[in-house]
Amino acid sequence: MASVRGFLLDIDGTLLDSNDAHARAWEEALREQGFPAEFGRIRKLIGMGSDKVVPLLTGLAAESPRAEQLKARRGEFFRTELLPRLRPFPNARQLLEELGRRGVQRVAATSASKDDLGALLEQAGVSDLMDATVSHDDVDRSKPDPDIVATALDKARLRPDEAVVVGDTPYDVAAARRAGVRSIAVRSGGWGDDDLRGAVAVFDDVAALCARLNDVLGELTRVG
Repeated sequence: MASVRGFLLDIDGTLLDSNDAHARAWEEALREQGFPAEFGRIRKLIGMGSDKVVPLLTGLAAESPRAEQLKARRGEFFRTELLPRLRPFPNARQLLEELGRRGVQRVAATSASKDDLGALLEQAGVSDLMDATVSHDDVDRSKPDPDIVATALDKARLRPDEAVVVGDTPYDVAAARRAGVRSIAVRSGGWGDDDLRGAVAVFDDVAALCARLNDVLGELTRVG
């Protein structure tokens, strides 16, 4: 039975209460570029990267000039207007500190862009606690494809059975499954238990996970 040596952690909706803000940024950028889209439709796509979101909402090729302009505007609006007001979920930092005390690697594994990644970690107050990071810019395909999870495993030198993905969306659960990694889901991103089916455990938020961390690590090892 392999012990858990690494947590591959999503950021948006998991460590930082930012999913609505990302949806608002896409909504604003789309409106400015002549692609009106309903907030509710956009919100359901948060957790995917721009390589998925742009084609689904606009029909544009993800790397087309107009798509690049749209992505740049979204990022600018998010980082300047919305990000400074966001707050981490309770005990997000405590969870990472507890993992570090137990010798468990902490890897940020996100569909966010490289430009957003550093800013998100700073706003969540955990940038100094990550042992490695993987963003959308490090891979060809964002979640729910497995590329981000697979790259995180490589960076941390972990086997799939030595790691667990922690995320808040069905895309996190699917990416983990496709990479052969177990996942723990949190409801803090706005998804329900039916949406998060496939995770080995579902918690309200990272505070609830942190409170049960010893039990979770023990159970993951027993069934590993």
